[in-house]
Amino acid sequence: MNKILIIIPAYNEEESLPGVMQDLRSHAPDADILVVDDGSRDRTAAVARQAGVKVASLPYNLGIGGAMQTGFQYARNNGYDIAIQFDGDGQHMAAEINELLDLLKRGRADIVVGSRFLDRGEYRPPFFRKIGIWVFSTVLSAIIGIPVTDTTSGFRAANRRVIEFFARSYPEDYPEVESLVLLHRARMTIAEVPVRMRDRTGGRSSITPIRSAYYMVKVLLAVFVDLMKK
Repeated sequence: MNKILIIIPAYNEEESLPGVMQDLRSHAPDADILVVDDGSRDRTAAVARQAGVKVASLPYNLGIGGAMQTGFQYARNNGYDIAIQFDGDGQHMAAEINELLDLLKRGRADIVVGSRFLDRGEYRPPFFRKIGIWVFSTVLSAIIGIPVTDTTSGFRAANRRVIEFFARSYPEDYPEVESLVLLHRARMTIAEVPVRMRDRTGGRSSITPIRSAYYMVKVLLAVFVDLMKK
C-alpha cells in the first residue's frame, strides 16, 4: 500500500482550512496531511493543529515555492511514496484525488496535474488570468511536445521520483509552470486529468490584474532561462 502525504501550502487560510480538512478526511482517510503555514498573520497554524494534522510553520512568508519544497522535503525524509499538492482555499475537491492517483499508481506518469480546462466545466477564471493561462499552456505545450491545458493548477499528485527531485530544488515565487519544465528536462512524464473547481470558501486571492501581468512575464523569463541551461 502506498504511503501518501497531502501537502497544503497555506497563507492566511484560517477561514477555509476547517472545511478543507473535513473534505480530505471524508475522501482521503488513509492519507496523512501536512499544512505548511507560510508565515501567515492569522490563526492558520493554530487551526491546523486543532484539526489534528501535521504542521510545518515557516518563520516568514516564502511563497508557494518555499512552502511546497518544505512539504516535499518532509515527504522525502519520512518515506512517502506519493505527495499530493492541495490548496488550502477550499477550491479543490478531495473526491477527485483518486482520479489523479489512479493514473499515478498505474505508472502512466511521474506527476499528474488536475486540469480545470481539460473538459468543459463551470470554472471561469478572471480575464487577465485567463490570458496568462492561455500563454503558459501554449508555451509549455510547445516545449513538452504534448498538450497541457492547466499549467497553473495547484492540484497535483507526484510519485517518489518527483518527491526526491523537488526536495532538492524547487522554483521560487510562482513555481507551477517552471516546475513542469524542470520535470520535462529531467525526463519525467507529465499527465493531466480533468477536475472541477469551486470558488474559494474564505479569504481573498492575492492575484490582482497587475500581479497577473508581473507573474506572466517573470515566469516566462524563468522558463526561457531554464531552457538555455545545459
